Amino acid sequence: MTAIVLQVAMEEEAQPFLDAAREASDPIPVGRAVHRGIVLGDATVVLVISGIGMVNAADAAAGALHRYGPEGVILVSVGSAGGLASDARVGDVVVGGSVVNLDADARAFGYELGQVPGMPASYAADPALVAALTDAAGDVREAAMGSGEKFVTTELAHVLRRDFPAVRTVDMETAAIAQIAHNHGVRFAACRAISDLCAPDSDEFATHIDDAAARSAQVVIEALTRLAA
Repeated sequence: MTAIVLQVAMEEEAQPFLDAAREASDPIPVGRAVHRGIVLGDATVVLVISGIGMVNAADAAAGALHRYGPEGVILVSVGSAGGLASDARVGDVVVGGSVVNLDADARAFGYELGQVPGMPASYAADPALVAALTDAAGDVREAAMGSGEKFVTTELAHVLRRDFPAVRTVDMETAAIAQIAHNHGVRFAACRAISDLCAPDSDEFATHIDDAAARSAQVVIEALTRLAA
């Protein structure tokens, strides 16, 4: 039986799923993370709030695999992201075809920028999951995503655009979830909506986080029938 784990970092990103749920279990703490079983339409999924950052995200994903699998588990990174690409717009929904660790730099040992030693240069999402998510709505775009431990504002964005020209969005969790999925051989996907354009401060993010969370959740909810197939 397939267990779909929808992993978000913050309560704001979880709320659209809870609002749409026909049923929701009481929250269960698993380490730092919080798990809830929810029913969305005809699909029963696990909603995990990890906390912000790469370590919290990896810990939550590993905890979910220990609790529910890993056999048959699908990990989906959902929520908000910063728009790194020059033509990105607030509200855009992006499905990650590949994900890279923006903090990894072991080029001194012959690795690519963004490649953790011993890991692939980027983590490819499951093609069937990508198709299910991009087919869920007409305005969804597939693109490369990047993650690191820094909230990306203007100065860092200039550097990342130079170093990772293919990366469209940035967040602080997805690459960690992708690496856990890779290590355990489980299916992985990511669907994030742009909440800010890497502005000088966090004001734009704070203004649009609720809308971005709702947009990404809507796409995932529409795709759940395909994801469970």
